[in-house]
Amino acid sequence: MSAHAPDDLNDLTPDPLARERAHLAASRSALRAMREDVQALDISDVTANWVNAAVLEAQIEDRIKALADLSHTPLFFGRLDYLHPVGAAEAEGAEGESFYIGRRHVHDADGDPMVIDWRAPASQPFYRASKKDPLDVGLRRRFGYTAGDITAYEDEHLSDPAETARSSKLLQAEIERPRVGPMRDIVATIQPEQDEIVRSGLGGTVCVQGGPGTGKTAVGLHRVAYLLYAHRERLARTGTLVIGPNASFLHYIEQVLPALGELEVKQATVDDLVASVDVRGTDPAPAAVVKGDARMAEVLRRAVRSHVTPPTEPVVVVRGSRRWRVPAYELEEIVEQLLARDMRYGAAREALPQRIAHAVLVRMEEAGEAPDDRVQDAVARNPAVKAAVKAIWPPVEPAKLVLRLLSDAEFLAAHAEGVLTPDEQKTILWTKPARSVKSAKWSAADAVLIDETGDLIARTHSLGHVVLDEAQDLSPMQYRAVGRRCSTGSATVLGDLAQGTTPWATASWTDALRHLGKTDAVVEELTAGFRVPREVIAYASRLLPSIAPGLAEVASVRESPGSLSVRSVAAGGPAEPAGLDEAVVAACVESLAHEGSTGLIAADARIPALREALTAAGLPYLSPGEETTAEARLTLVPASLAKGLEYDYVVLDEPAAVVDGEPDERTGLRRLYVALTRAVSGLIVLHATGLPGALSL
Repeated sequence: MSAHAPDDLNDLTPDPLARERAHLAASRSALRAMREDVQALDISDVTANWVNAAVLEAQIEDRIKALADLSHTPLFFGRLDYLHPVGAAEAEGAEGESFYIGRRHVHDADGDPMVIDWRAPASQPFYRASKKDPLDVGLRRRFGYTAGDITAYEDEHLSDPAETARSSKLLQAEIERPRVGPMRDIVATIQPEQDEIVRSGLGGTVCVQGGPGTGKTAVGLHRVAYLLYAHRERLARTGTLVIGPNASFLHYIEQVLPALGELEVKQATVDDLVASVDVRGTDPAPAAVVKGDARMAEVLRRAVRSHVTPPTEPVVVVRGSRRWRVPAYELEEIVEQLLARDMRYGAAREALPQRIAHAVLVRMEEAGEAPDDRVQDAVARNPAVKAAVKAIWPPVEPAKLVLRLLSDAEFLAAHAEGVLTPDEQKTILWTKPARSVKSAKWSAADAVLIDETGDLIARTHSLGHVVLDEAQDLSPMQYRAVGRRCSTGSATVLGDLAQGTTPWATASWTDALRHLGKTDAVVEELTAGFRVPREVIAYASRLLPSIAPGLAEVASVRESPGSLSVRSVAAGGPAEPAGLDEAVVAACVESLAHEGSTGLIAADARIPALREALTAAGLPYLSPGEETTAEARLTLVPASLAKGLEYDYVVLDEPAAVVDGEPDERTGLRRLYVALTRAVSGLIVLHATGLPGALSL
């Protein structure tokens, strides 16, 4: 298996850059031919019926989409030249074999590869090889691109002792390249420590702690792409899911996987997962914290099981002229056995009539009859048995149970005794109980309780792999909800403890993984920052002792002198802007003078005033989730929605207002830490009031 430029092109174009461009053109042509071959398939003679035809047509359509050539995305971004022939399992050929590494596999008309998928084992040395361990790679070549065309290349002679190790200028340029549009993939810039996480096996759960700019989100998405490549058939059956904090974030990342050839990965928020009722209300922070506490799972379990009523009457089954009697004490033994097995409520309820029917069949056999399974099923459906089951083990509707729990103080007290304190019970009780499930103003935390109750009754479907991003903000009950979705699969958990901005944010990954049901997960920490400039991350890291003591500070590899500007704005004067709003607008204009995107981040309460100021200045702006373009590069971002987003330049309005907008100081400082670390090229901080103590220059 050899991926190289044709010999005639090598002979005719001695210029290396010209040869590489020729190979790119030939590879694009081969990809078009692959797509045309699929488009030309005739399935009329190979499908037995319309169902098979529809399935096959859908598969062909997916294949055609996967073979689309993204003209502005490099088809390959690197090349490996090996010193010796690669093993027979990977390739056949002579010494000096070359492999082009790209986003997807491309082969020529003879089936020989022209580009190798970055996820293939043969591509791994592109990310892992070094001067210390060259992995038999003589040359690693990186390509520089502009609008999809090769414009430069850079070589590393890994096995040449005379050449010293040095950082890649093209790699750094790609990392620092201004961004306009959705989140980019990092496939061309994956670092060895990131690659190790990306290629970790499907069977285990990985938790990635990573500060701003360490690439944890991209690592998680690339891991999904890798797992789908390595375990496609298994994950096609079991499914994959990416969970993000909000719709804006999901829209921001949604183009990454298609760029890597993966089209079928579903995305959702935690609220989407548990959306069995309309969420129209909000909880005060103290109530949300209690509702999100893992102890609520025990309260709900007790409440569900309380519906089981010990039998007091026998069951009498009439069949023909015979009457078969199962006494109450035996029924009670059956119920106790089912309760002791700790089965889900619904499964036990389905088992109960069969257990009663079995007791009847025992009596039939003792009387000399020979009943079979059909008789047992008939007895289980007997009206007397069905009536007994309804009385002993009645059906439970999750939303109705939670409604009663939050509305009925006595019912809550009975099942929360010894679990929640009286004050905690009072905190979550509704002051005005709703009359029905439909009229209730459910909160997001209530929906999670309903989901937990639903799982107590019937098992939640489990997926093969789940990626959970910004995981530090989830409550224990939300972790449980996610864990149910991957109980028989694995997960990639991504987050930063310093960026926990909810009152119930997790204190440690050990706690989070326990609630998720993945206590055997491996925790990896990314501490090398590739996006946020050193000055900016150092400034934001002044908050770490207050918001996440003991957490390692991100060490940014980007040196960008002058990337940070902290400005005090006076109320007015001959040399000062007329006010903070005007200063913010001026800073946005200043940032937009540079190439790339600009984000204006402010406390949620400041957004209306800034909307007016931007409109009055004739400065168009977008909302989070709307895709930036060359014509629209400014986004107005409420601080509550800034997490996970990145902009080349950020203007941060009034840090004190960001802190004051949260229910407590630590949460406010964490929200500020998030806002300060959204910039990948430059940050302007504007304040008319005092800065939080740690940030005062």
